[in-house]
Amino acid sequence: MEKILVVEGLTKRFGELVAVDNVSFEIGRGEVVGLIGPNGSGKTTLFNLITGVLKPDSGRIFFEGKRIDGMPPHKIYSLGLVRSFQIPRVFNNVTVAENAMLSPRGQVGESPLKALFKSIWSRQEISLAERVASILEDLQLLGVHRSRSSAISGGQMKLTEMARVMASSPKMIFLDEPAAGVAISLAHEIFRRLRSLRDEAGITLFIIEHRLDILLEYVDRVMVMSQGRIIADGKPREVIEDPRVVEVYLGEWRG
Repeated sequence: MEKILVVEGLTKRFGELVAVDNVSFEIGRGEVVGLIGPNGSGKTTLFNLITGVLKPDSGRIFFEGKRIDGMPPHKIYSLGLVRSFQIPRVFNNVTVAENAMLSPRGQVGESPLKALFKSIWSRQEISLAERVASILEDLQLLGVHRSRSSAISGGQMKLTEMARVMASSPKMIFLDEPAAGVAISLAHEIFRRLRSLRDEAGITLFIIEHRLDILLEYVDRVMVMSQGRIIADGKPREVIEDPRVVEVYLGEWRG
């Protein structure tokens, strides 16, 4: 399988705390990979390092063969690697639909000169609006598409960010707890939609999620972090039966 993401010896320290400790792994194009582990195990820090929010102390990251460690987030985004956040980061003073419309890369109307001539960008704008409307319908957001993002619920903010991610024509999506705060039926719909993105467009997915009853149903592979290290990596059934994983994480989840 062609590798879309390669991480080699990634390390990040905060003072004496080693949040990510010499982590190495590869993800193939079109894989759906879950990342699980106890709170504080380094999962979000790992996401932040790969997507440019943080700079690693050591190690290398390659996306589609291009080295990206230390690259700013907007440059990484322009390559087609996009993400959502554990706490949604939406633009509060525009509508839900406008939030999603802002994300697609390569919009003709973003050029200061071309923006003056509606005939140049209007066809693309209409096409984007139609695609965004379909995404909002899938995420059950059409009813609030004209509402400002500051006026919707926390769960709807998370879904708005999800719509923005889906509208950006990504090659790979990093999702930080996409099912958190969302009703279980809609959470399953989100994951079905994500799987369809992979099946129909070949998009690669890397997902942090604590709701394992949902996550394990949709991923091809699971990685487990504990104390900044990857302690297990494999098929979902194999991983959840690994004694090390049961000891550090799943024992509590299984109750």
